[in-house]
Amino acid sequence: MNAPATAPAHQSSAPAWVRHQGMRQWVSEIAELAKPERIVWCDGSQAEYDRLCEELVKSGTFVKLNQKLRPNSFLARSHPSDVARMEERTFICSNEKADAGPTNNWVDPREMRTTLNRLFDGCMRGRTMYVIPFSMGPIGSHIAQVGVEISDSAYVAVSMRVMTRMGRAVLDWLGEDGKFVPCVHSVGAPLGPGQRDVPWPSNEKEKWIVHFPETREIWSYGSGYGGNALLGKKCLALRIASVMARDEGWLAEHMLILGMESPSGEKTYICAAFPSACGKTNLAMLIPPAALKGWKVTTIGEDIAWIKPGKDGRFYAINPEAGLFGVAPGTSEQTNLNAMKMLHSNVIYTNVGMTPEGDVWWEGMTNEPPPRLIDWQGNEWTPEDGKKGRLAAHPNARFTVPASQCPSMDPNWEDPQGVPISAFVFGGRRSTTVPLVVEARSWEEGVYMAATLGSETTAAITGKVGVVRRDPMAMIAFAGYNMGDYFAHWLKMGRAIKQPPKIFRVNWFRRDAKGKFIWPGFGENMRVLQWVAERCRGIAKGIETPLGTMPRFEDLNWAGLEKVTAEQFAELERFDRLAWKDELSSHDELFGKLGEHLPEALDARRRSMHKNLV
Repeated sequence: MNAPATAPAHQSSAPAWVRHQGMRQWVSEIAELAKPERIVWCDGSQAEYDRLCEELVKSGTFVKLNQKLRPNSFLARSHPSDVARMEERTFICSNEKADAGPTNNWVDPREMRTTLNRLFDGCMRGRTMYVIPFSMGPIGSHIAQVGVEISDSAYVAVSMRVMTRMGRAVLDWLGEDGKFVPCVHSVGAPLGPGQRDVPWPSNEKEKWIVHFPETREIWSYGSGYGGNALLGKKCLALRIASVMARDEGWLAEHMLILGMESPSGEKTYICAAFPSACGKTNLAMLIPPAALKGWKVTTIGEDIAWIKPGKDGRFYAINPEAGLFGVAPGTSEQTNLNAMKMLHSNVIYTNVGMTPEGDVWWEGMTNEPPPRLIDWQGNEWTPEDGKKGRLAAHPNARFTVPASQCPSMDPNWEDPQGVPISAFVFGGRRSTTVPLVVEARSWEEGVYMAATLGSETTAAITGKVGVVRRDPMAMIAFAGYNMGDYFAHWLKMGRAIKQPPKIFRVNWFRRDAKGKFIWPGFGENMRVLQWVAERCRGIAKGIETPLGTMPRFEDLNWAGLEKVTAEQFAELERFDRLAWKDELSSHDELFGKLGEHLPEALDARRRSMHKNLV
């Protein structure tokens, strides 16, 4: 860390390489409010990262893992009250309540600013205030955006270096007056004179994650975990970026981006959106079955896509992130070999178990657990504890790792121009009703499919199994404005380009009468993706149905797969009118909440489906 980058709070002058006067002034104002002991401007260097990690080890926040087994990797254990995103404490403070819409929490922005001024007054006493300049997307890309996060958490500083392009290079590109999104974060745990710190500071009583869409601001208080604290991720890259996208004519989506290369060398890129517990990361890093000779899948991103119209009339997408903040439990060599390969080194693990040898473990990583562990709260753990329902790793335990370490990363994943998108794929966890794959016959029909996306809850999420929750475009928690207006924006974007991507809906989770999954899933999903890619190229055939275009049994590539019979495939694609009557009632309920903000085109499609399907 360069000496000029650090200064006492009363000398909040920035280092010489910070040429942006407006940013200097803003940092001084936040310092005057939060009253930190010192200010550090992060330059993003490896030396700075290493130094901060060592400081985190000394403070007890990090445990250094076995350097032979997991080089340059660390384990953090959060406070039990601070383990996940908190949607109930997340707010969209638009000037008008209607602009936030019925699916977001809203507070009048003037009232919220009064609350924030109270909370942040002196909230960083005794702590270091880190100034973290970062770029979401390759630095200089016309699809990228710059943010600056102020935080009193070194954990946040090092995690942001992994998750974004962070440091001096960002400010060099931003210059003296470039636009940036101001992000302010505090764990909400000031230290009095002589007060000893704790390994995971947070505020157990009060947590707020706040977005001001009109002024493009993000404020977060009380939590040090994940998307609550790493403000480039869900807060900027989705909630604020979705508003930017609406105003500027592009899309900011909760989507993976993958590339498919055929045996003859044609490349097809798709974006795909799935709610939680639907295998999104697994799909982004899919390894095709050996029997599908010559097919290759590459990864651009596994969580977020920014998509802009290109000069040639097509959509181009980038992954705005530089790292993965992935869910550890359930990740294994069987479910996601590429993810396991990327976790060999340079990883920050949070809330996983630790072996006596200084390695990591979580539920689902291996068939049998180790005989002894330290669990995510720092307590001794054995398989007997697991049998009693006590988990070694928290269900939302995470790994933070550079995307460049993923063996399936596409050669063009950092192309500042993005990659051309041929299809959007939407999917959810549905045991009945929804077929394996269906293609929309028009952009409007596809937007309706995506707008009515639903997924069944799991016991781990709600304690109830099989309850369908509507999650439009998998964006229910991330759209930064009225969902009805968001649908209208999607309809508008389809008209804004010459070659809109095809839209598909998939469902890997349909079950038979005995409750068993019919479709084998995982790598076999490539057979559906092959049909999608070949539909985009005008090769694959299909038949017209009341729901859209579907493949026949003979339209899919079944080489090497005998698990799925023609009869089973017919069940996977079966259209049940009685089931769709209930399905459409759920659509009615969602659309009814949106009132006059619901686009007429979608309401017309709903009425047409009622008439034709039931």
